[in-house]
Amino acid sequence: MDEKEFVSSNFIIEAVEEDLRNQRFQDRVHTRFPPEPNGYLHIGHAKAICINFLTAQKFGGKTNLRFDDTNPSKEETEYVDSIQEDIKWLGFDWDGLYYASDYFGKIFDCAVALIKAGKAYICALTAEQMREYRGTLTEPGKESPYRNRPVEESLDLFQRMKNGEFEEGAMVLRAKIDMASGNINMRDPILYRIMKAHHHRTGNDWCIYPMYDFAHPLSDSVEDITHSLCSLEFEDHRPLYDWVLNTLDMPCKSRQLEFARLNITDTMMSKRKLLQLVQEGIVAGWDDPRMPTLCGLRRRGYTPESIRDFCDRIGVAKTYSVVEMAMLEHCIREDLNRNAARAMAVLKPLKVIITNYPEGKSELIPMENNPEKPEMGARSVSFSREVFIEQEDFCEQPPNRKYFRLAPDMEVRLKSAYIVKCTGFKKAEDGTIEEVYCTYDTGSFGGSAPDGRKVKGTLHWVDASTAVDAEIRLYDHLFTNPDPGAAEDWKTILNPMSRVVLENCKLEPMLAACANGDRFQFMRTGYFCKDSDSTPNKPVFNRTVGLKDTWAKLTSTSELGGE
Repeated sequence: MDEKEFVSSNFIIEAVEEDLRNQRFQDRVHTRFPPEPNGYLHIGHAKAICINFLTAQKFGGKTNLRFDDTNPSKEETEYVDSIQEDIKWLGFDWDGLYYASDYFGKIFDCAVALIKAGKAYICALTAEQMREYRGTLTEPGKESPYRNRPVEESLDLFQRMKNGEFEEGAMVLRAKIDMASGNINMRDPILYRIMKAHHHRTGNDWCIYPMYDFAHPLSDSVEDITHSLCSLEFEDHRPLYDWVLNTLDMPCKSRQLEFARLNITDTMMSKRKLLQLVQEGIVAGWDDPRMPTLCGLRRRGYTPESIRDFCDRIGVAKTYSVVEMAMLEHCIREDLNRNAARAMAVLKPLKVIITNYPEGKSELIPMENNPEKPEMGARSVSFSREVFIEQEDFCEQPPNRKYFRLAPDMEVRLKSAYIVKCTGFKKAEDGTIEEVYCTYDTGSFGGSAPDGRKVKGTLHWVDASTAVDAEIRLYDHLFTNPDPGAAEDWKTILNPMSRVVLENCKLEPMLAACANGDRFQFMRTGYFCKDSDSTPNKPVFNRTVGLKDTWAKLTSTSELGGE
């Protein structure tokens, strides 16, 4: 998706167009994406990334990447690196790379200016006392006993806070606004707190750090950001955002606009809980294919194009809503159907011996790589006397007349090869089927019967003489509840079948030689991606999504007036 494809009718675009008409920022559009480097980006961040970058692109503007690194106790360079990788993987590049820590000196000076103007003071209330003084949504707050502390005293204490003379929690710097405000965020909010933690960039240079609500508008202004686009939970913080810029008379008074954040069924969006999943070993890391992180989705086989298509389809709204996971799966399924090569893989193999096929003979069967895309060409797949089919494609006693797979005295077509007829089978001591015996119609090369008879069943297969052993990982939703974030104890709703590993699967040889990250449609099975755990002797594939498109079925039914 380029900027021309970005929906132009959303309210953010309309607001920017209005500002351009009114020359609020002259002819400039400059946005920013400001993640806190305290975790890996997830699918919810993808929406914010697309909105910020595509809004600027639409108007020929710029977008900064700025790391909001004002809370050193939770931030790491590992997260900084992963965020940059994910943004580039999505197909975006920033015009400037910045950190809130670049402005620590400037932000400190602004805090001093507020103290001197009588707009901020040092408060020594404890956290519990501050909550008591804050009031409620229906009752005004009470002024701190330190609110009218002399300016000189607050200046001295603030400098001593910076010098490290006080312990964490001993005091904070608060804005002096209005303790009776109907907006609790305006009741003398905290601007600075003491935090004696090592910072990933500034080391131990600072032991006081600005709060996000103070650092954010100042960072936007310093970078000449015109439109500060953020999620809806910051709407109540906008008056404080504007208060900071106006009270300090900043040269660039950025405009904050809020959009509804992305919520998806069957998905946990809380960074804190995602971190728990990683730290407690419930998943195998931030890039576990069951995680909603961008690196997890990438490892599972999602493409950047499918995620951007998804973000475009859900649009930009002001109201809270929940999107079905089936819609995201529809986007990747559509993308891979168009662009992924086809391949044959047997996940639960059953050997078929074609008794009238000459021993030692082998031939090549031509197959299209993708019938949706002829330009992808064709390949040749070997065929010989013994092949593997799926266990579920053979039944000793067919359940009904609509059964069109392999069974005694029944015929099926081996895709692109020959028609075969079952003549018998062999059982193991435990009653499982070990081998199936067939004969083939020598005149049916390509799958068509020479006498014109119709054979309804077509099976995929893999030549036993060239088959490659592989591990296949089948992934499903991590939680059994479609709203895991609302569960009182989310650990009780973990899906025990969210990861199923199949060993000794059989693949056609080209799947062993492909690169990690390559994606394929395994015929009749689903879409799969080669995993980084693969070795030269044992490829590993992750199921991205199955072939069945529940979203397309739902939308089709809705359009037809169904329930």
